[in-house]
Amino acid sequence: MNTPTKETRQFDVVIIGAALSGAATAILLLQELPSLKILIVDKSITLSRRVGEATVEISSYFLMRCLGLTKYLNENHLTKNGLRFWFNNEQCKSIEDCSEIGGKYLSRVPAYLVDRATLDEEVLRRAVEMGAKLWRPAQVQKVELRSGEQQVVTVKYQEQVEELRPRWVVDASGVAAFLARQNGWWRPNTAHPTAAVWSRWKNVKDFDDLEITRKYPKWAMQCHGVRGTATNHLFGDGWWAWWIPLKGGDVSIGITFDQRLMQFPEGGLIGDRLKFFLAQHPVARELMVDATWTEGDVHWRKNLPYSSTTFVGNGFAIVGDAAGFIDPFYSPGMDWISFTAFSSKELILAQLRGECIEKKVMMQNQTFVRSYERWFEGIYRDKYEYMAEFDLLRPAFLMDLGLYYMGVASQPFKRGAKALVEPVFSTAPSVPFYHFMRFYNRRFASIARVRRERNLLGRKNNHQRFLFGGYTFNPNTSRHIFTAIFLWIRLELTEGWRSWFQQRKTKPVAAASVEAVKPAIVN
Repeated sequence: MNTPTKETRQFDVVIIGAALSGAATAILLLQELPSLKILIVDKSITLSRRVGEATVEISSYFLMRCLGLTKYLNENHLTKNGLRFWFNNEQCKSIEDCSEIGGKYLSRVPAYLVDRATLDEEVLRRAVEMGAKLWRPAQVQKVELRSGEQQVVTVKYQEQVEELRPRWVVDASGVAAFLARQNGWWRPNTAHPTAAVWSRWKNVKDFDDLEITRKYPKWAMQCHGVRGTATNHLFGDGWWAWWIPLKGGDVSIGITFDQRLMQFPEGGLIGDRLKFFLAQHPVARELMVDATWTEGDVHWRKNLPYSSTTFVGNGFAIVGDAAGFIDPFYSPGMDWISFTAFSSKELILAQLRGECIEKKVMMQNQTFVRSYERWFEGIYRDKYEYMAEFDLLRPAFLMDLGLYYMGVASQPFKRGAKALVEPVFSTAPSVPFYHFMRFYNRRFASIARVRRERNLLGRKNNHQRFLFGGYTFNPNTSRHIFTAIFLWIRLELTEGWRSWFQQRKTKPVAAASVEAVKPAIVN
């Protein structure tokens, strides 16, 4: 702890929030300018576990190559073996009966299953070790933004109210979104009304447990990798569940659902309701028979997605969840941290070098507002309509993942960290791919809606197994994308035609959506 004194009141940068996005931004700045005086302020005495507990390729690169955490991750967290999806219908009685999508072998590009509280504390420890000051528990009461001048930050710490005047303020306050809410930039994404319920569990059976593999020997032999350390996903109509083992034995299990398509059971303890709800899926029923939820570690959050209309100004930057959140499916949260933190670091350092940053501020605001909008529109809008359909999600997943690998994840590994200033769908070459992804996701959602009207949902969800070799950054692996396009065309010809000329009958809960969000340019 650092007691505030006249000597420590002078800071170049004040960061609101000590978790990953804030501590990582401090490290990035101090790596290039060790003389910077940085203060990190956090309201909590210790950092808590969070919903985001799996990295993907971009965030793995960021943690490993930008923050230098490779050895730490390998020693303290689990290596992730890709994504794995489980589907069911009334004909599925056991895990063996459920349709499955996933890797046949181990993954070849690094990713991790991480305990966020442990990871965040380690990144914070390193930031402090590099010279950042830390005040916690402390409360930021007010921030007065002054473009191109010193900002005014009022902080209450150790029963004293301090008025700090840094040149820069970084908002890493997470879902509290301090600056966005204070300045009227915060916008809910009402076109995607999702909610989540989650907890950590003990005594959960492992997918690769000897008892399970002996019980279903043929099923076990079909996968040559490790099922248990994938990010496993269980699907039902309008919802999906994540299944993430953590170092030490806990398992993070939760559901995310579209509130237009289903409602979470009411009455009783949330952990009990979650277990009861998941028991409808044969995979959960088999693996959670003796599972117990951790008291005090059960969470519920409604209306998950939101964004800020403004990301940076000449004196402030908003990073991580404070800048926006879309959906936990595909684990984009730490990618968002990577892009926002790295770009904000570049902007701050440019100003401190004496550069004129007005154009950079304008471009960064436009870039990130556009990235959020296209990320949502291209991948997530109405995806809950069809994600529980094995034969619809299979081609969508192959195209989603393949285009992510070829166009996004490969870039920092090939070009270096400078690629992190280009968030998803922010460059001209990515625009055709955005429109392509947006189109096929809309088509799969339309096919699923017709199935729902005809009472045909889930008919392909039993005894289907698609285990593939996975993607690498080698262009040869893009053949899976062409396989997916063929599957999509076949779906269109066999049943998709029923929806070609149909208007959507059900509309989102509210008329407002992310499309209405435009950047408020603040210099």
